[in-house]
Amino acid sequence: MRFLHTSDWHLGRSFHRVGMLDAQAEFIRHLVETARERAVDAVVVSGDVYDRAVPPLAAVELFDDALHRLADLGVPTVMISGNHDSARRLGVGAGLIGRAGIHLRTDPSACGTPVMLSDAHGAVAFYGLPYLEPALVKERFQVTKAAHETVLSAAMDQVRADLAARPAGTRSVVLAHAFVTGGRPSDSERDITVGGVAAVPAGVFDGVDYVALGHLHGCQTLTERVRYSGSPLPYSFSEAGHRKSMWLVDLDADGAVTAERVDCPVPRPLARIRGPLDDLLADPALAAHEEAWVEATLTDPVRPADPMARITERFPHTLSLVFDPDRAPDDPDVSYARRLAGRDDQEIAEDFVAHVRGAGPDARERAVLRDAFDAVRADDAAGEVAR
Repeated sequence: MRFLHTSDWHLGRSFHRVGMLDAQAEFIRHLVETARERAVDAVVVSGDVYDRAVPPLAAVELFDDALHRLADLGVPTVMISGNHDSARRLGVGAGLIGRAGIHLRTDPSACGTPVMLSDAHGAVAFYGLPYLEPALVKERFQVTKAAHETVLSAAMDQVRADLAARPAGTRSVVLAHAFVTGGRPSDSERDITVGGVAAVPAGVFDGVDYVALGHLHGCQTLTERVRYSGSPLPYSFSEAGHRKSMWLVDLDADGAVTAERVDCPVPRPLARIRGPLDDLLADPALAAHEEAWVEATLTDPVRPADPMARITERFPHTLSLVFDPDRAPDDPDVSYARRLAGRDDQEIAEDFVAHVRGAGPDARERAVLRDAFDAVRADDAAGEVAR
């Protein structure tokens, strides 16, 4: 059985205010073309199809187009809902859509009911475990503790029970949307912490041939049988080091796994550059990043004038500008409370300006601050009188 494992499409999401819908459409085209060229038997999508519960119309239209393309291809597709999706909305019409070979698994009560596919070696059971919010499914799974490990373990007990009742030699694939211990997160994933613990051990999934994970945006292998595909596109600069791809997975007759990474088309590379502004503008080693989406961190001790206008002269696709001034080694490392002790509002405001800009306010700026504080005090005094 050969199948493509992908996840975290996040249809409708932008990247630092840059619309990604065209890039997402190109990914869908690439996915369908890869499925055709590599003669896959199935496609699995492990959650976060959309970026939010109520997606914009353009994202819904793109999803509709993806469903039609996959159905026309004649390759069965299994999808689950993720923590960004509305399971109920994504699952509307699942029964009808299933007749076209697109199997949406969004109902937690169906975790133990697989999509049955087959190849020359026999049956393969695909179990879809949608994102399970512990507080919402605790009663359904009859567990006492609202925790990710507890509800996922209960769901996998249902999977193993169903699999044990099937003919010997039935191979199995589980789709799940979760944070599994050992996975490397990025800044792009929404926090799913419950009670301080978001991660579940990979051992929760013991007993199946392959686990197609979604949620983390970096493609990674936890074990030979437990993998994240990662998102097909970047959604934060923390993903600058990611290689965006899908897994092309082969299950042999005995359930042994062979997996190959298939690269996804990305509209632009990401680059994170750091240093004084003048150095960034002059450094020949940075020429490779001139057409990339750039996050520039400026370390100038004093904030330069017009930094964004200047940095975009060389790096026109700069999307994020961060200021992190280098501090002298002998800078006193004192607490915020100690720095405020004994200082009036004017002094605190002047210190804030110095901290943000690297240099304190001049005489004209100090006068503006003084006038502002005087006006606030006057308003407060008038309010007290009125009361």
